[in-house]
Amino acid sequence: MIRGKQMSSSVPGQSLYPEKPILVVDDEPHALRSIEITLVSAGFNNLILCEDSREVLIIMEKQDARIVLLDMVMPHKGGKELLPEIIASYPDATVIMATAVNEIETAVSCMREGARDYLLKPLTRDRLVGSIRNALEIRALHDEIDILRDTILSDSHEQDSAFSGIVTCHPKMHAVFSYCVAVAPTRNPVLITGETGTGKELVAKALHKLSGREGDFVAVNVAGLNEQLFADTLFGHVRGAFTGADRERAGLVEKASGGTLFLDEIGDLCPASQVKLLRLLQENEYTPLGSDSPQRTNIRVIAATHKELSSLIDLDGFRKDLYYRLATHHVELPPLRKRKEDLPLLLDHFIADAAVALKKPAPKYRSELLTLLLSYQFPGNIRELKSMVEDAVANQQRRSLPLETFKKRMSGMGTARGNLPEALLPGKKASISSWIASMEELPPLKEMSSLLIEEALTRSKGSQTAAARLLGITQQALSYRLKK
Repeated sequence: MIRGKQMSSSVPGQSLYPEKPILVVDDEPHALRSIEITLVSAGFNNLILCEDSREVLIIMEKQDARIVLLDMVMPHKGGKELLPEIIASYPDATVIMATAVNEIETAVSCMREGARDYLLKPLTRDRLVGSIRNALEIRALHDEIDILRDTILSDSHEQDSAFSGIVTCHPKMHAVFSYCVAVAPTRNPVLITGETGTGKELVAKALHKLSGREGDFVAVNVAGLNEQLFADTLFGHVRGAFTGADRERAGLVEKASGGTLFLDEIGDLCPASQVKLLRLLQENEYTPLGSDSPQRTNIRVIAATHKELSSLIDLDGFRKDLYYRLATHHVELPPLRKRKEDLPLLLDHFIADAAVALKKPAPKYRSELLTLLLSYQFPGNIRELKSMVEDAVANQQRRSLPLETFKKRMSGMGTARGNLPEALLPGKKASISSWIASMEELPPLKEMSSLLIEEALTRSKGSQTAAARLLGITQQALSYRLKK
């Protein structure tokens, strides 16, 4: 064995994991070999093996090893003596002690000196792999906090190109961008939640771009995939795996090797498939249909859903352990009704895009259109606004955006959730009930009606059409009430 040499056990085209090497120090060659086999089988293929403790600090000076597995008893310089030297020179390093001596005082002393964990020999696979994974997760969390702090303090716009497809000026979205910059470099899964049409796939693509991963971004909608179709789509199959499988076929996991696998509508995944996905995330391995040989992978999984997974967990529709694994990092996208400051930007952007696509001049629009849009709740969010604009641009006359096209699309929602004022959405009913219950005397119905109409006209800046929409009535009904 060559002391201090970096041992790469990756297959061709497969990136190293972790990105920073793990330094394993033990004076016994067979112990080093055993640890190497265990770690490589668990997916850790970026290792530096060292037999001579005198070379540790020299190696760390040349190689940015973040995790050090250090044997306690060695000739020349023992692990207990070496530990404080490593911590003093490389405070960002995480040191895990390994020893055959089961002494509580020694363990406590090592932890006080800065060791992260204390393992007893002979090292079991679960204990060794679990300790390394835990150390990497904690190290990644610290790195993310540092990046996030630097991004916020510097107000850096370095990420602008990655988010160029997302049009916004809203602080909540810029906070999402900063968080994405912080978590993008890690290998941990990301769960993106938000209502339909909020741009979850755009954020997933931005995360992939920011991650710097060399592999492809591969997207798949898992809604409606049964157990076999899910396994075949993601993991592929060997020849003869089932009737009609006349040749071997690679799955999307292999296609995304070294890159990102985006699983859309993860809330619709069937229970049997959830088990297979959990194994992929935990062990970084999968088995093609009809095969007995597990395959290793180094993909990064990003999942998205518009459903409330916590509610599905309560109904036994989604595994709790899978949720916690997927939500290592969680991005929540606000609905369009929560970021209406973006409406002018989005409107101009979609008008320009639609004009180019339809080979028409970009039309103008009256200020009443923005007032009308601001009064609407957009149940379909940005996707719905884009569809409205494309339809209106296609129907433009005399280079003016027709207001009636938008009114028609909005009125088509009837009394749907998207047509209700925000205060009357299902989530707000309890607060309204509490407010009414707190009144000592109920105001006359006529007075309440007048106050609601006055508030609606104020919010809609005098537009009766927009005010009627806020109140959930027709414009004719509002005009009648105003005349009365």
